[in-house]
Order: sequence, then C-alpha cells, then structure tokens
Amino acid sequence: MQSQLAHPKVFSFEFFPPKTPEGVEKLRQTRRQLAQLHPAFFSVTYGAGGTTRERTLDTVLEIQREGLPAAPHLSCIGATREHLAEVLRQYRAHGIRHVVALRGDLPSGTLGGGALRYASELVQFIREESGDHFHIEVAAYPEVHPQARTAQENIQHFRRKVEAGANAAITQYFYNPDAYFDFVDECESAGITVPIVPGVMPIANFSQLSRFSEACGAEIPRWIRMKMLGYGDDAASIKAFGLDVVTHLCDRLLSAGAPGLHFYTMNAAGLTSVIWERLHLSER
Repeated sequence: MQSQLAHPKVFSFEFFPPKTPEGVEKLRQTRRQLAQLHPAFFSVTYGAGGTTRERTLDTVLEIQREGLPAAPHLSCIGATREHLAEVLRQYRAHGIRHVVALRGDLPSGTLGGGALRYASELVQFIREESGDHFHIEVAAYPEVHPQARTAQENIQHFRRKVEAGANAAITQYFYNPDAYFDFVDECESAGITVPIVPGVMPIANFSQLSRFSEACGAEIPRWIRMKMLGYGDDAASIKAFGLDVVTHLCDRLLSAGAPGLHFYTMNAAGLTSVIWERLHLSER
C-alpha cells in the first residue's frame, strides 16, 4: 500500500443519467444534498454502446452550471473512431477536463464490437486526439475482471491502461478489503503507482445487489449473503446491517492508506450521507 500513501485522498460520487422528468428532479435533490459534502467530483455513467450519450452530457453540464466538478464516462465498445472523436470534441467544447474511460458493454441484441476493443485502446485514443487535456480515470478490478483468465492477466490489462496514459483508477465495488490490498500490492510489484480509489456500493436492496454482483463479478462474501438472507423482507435490518458492513469496510480501507473512496450512489443520497457522517470524512 506504500504507493497509495503518497496520493491525496479523493472522494467522489457516481450518478447515472435519469430517464424521466421525475428522475431528473430526484437527482437534483440528491446532488444538492451530496454537494454539501464537497466531493472532488461527480461522475456520470454512459449507457451500453453510448445509448445515454446526450443524457450523460446534459447531466454533466447541469452539474457544471451549479459550479460543481463533473466527469462523464466514455465507453468504446460498439463505437467508431469518428463517433468517439466527436464526443471528445463535444466534451472539450463544454470545458470538460475529466473523463472516466471504460470499455463498456454492447447494448442487448447488438453484435459489432466497434473500432476499439479494450479500455487501454480508448485511453490511447483519447491521448492521441486530445493530448493531456483530460484527466483520465479507468476501472480496476481487485477481485479480477470477470473475463480475465487469471489474476496475473487482470493486472496486465490494468497495466496497459496506465501505460496508455490513465492518470488514476476507480475500482469495481467489493466487500473483501483483502482483495483490494492484494491487488494494490500486485500493482506495486508491477511498477504501477497511480491512485487506485476503492469503489463503494452502499447496500440498499439485497436482491438488487445480488443481480448487480452476478453481472459484474463482484463477490458478496458468504457471511454477508447469509446474514442478508436471514433478514428476509426486513428492510430495516438489511439497511442497518448494510450500513455497518460498508462503514467498517471504508474505515479499514482508509486506515490502511486507500487514496479516497468513490461511492456508487444509485442516484440516492441517504446511505452515502450516513456512511460519510459515520466516517467523519468532513474532518478526516
């Protein structure tokens, strides 16, 4: 963890672009509440194959108009070079200087993979098109990317993203801190020293979390899963237990030297705000 101790702590929140007027208003309320915590930035996701391109940009621009820092996601799978170059030009024209570069997923029913197949190629493309204009975040997978054949291959894929020009990384969420510590140690052994910020998923709904985790390869430790299953439909107990688990996880990560936290908020402020307060992050 020595490499991470040298970096300042960065705290950020992630949103997805809302689909309805009600969702837009809910996100505004969420943002107003979380803005009081003064995060380093808000990130906004980019749908499979760029399906939310305009809504992502609209959300980012609204955040910027409120005087808040924002970072749109950009994914390459299913996209042409011309399309990606146009998106980058659009971002630059609006004064955006921070992006989260991801491989992404194809929309359901789509076959073509696009001009760029990997996030490392997207990072390289961004640098070729825009030089050092953008601060580039990439994804990291402490529990191993679901499509990587080995943990060593997982590290090599991450290394290629950093060598292509990534400035920092945000991890997939996890509940086993030792997976993160081991991943950082492996990165250090490979000469990778960029900030690797843990991604944090507050637990609001266990069945939803199980679906997300199945899709992205995040492990829910058996003891957590069994506790949650034991609560059945007792939403209050699930929420209380989830808050305890995630707060303890965050505290252990920060105490060991993690360079901040990135909260996957699901466009809701409540759980993230409680965890923030429990950790005394405004003082920390």
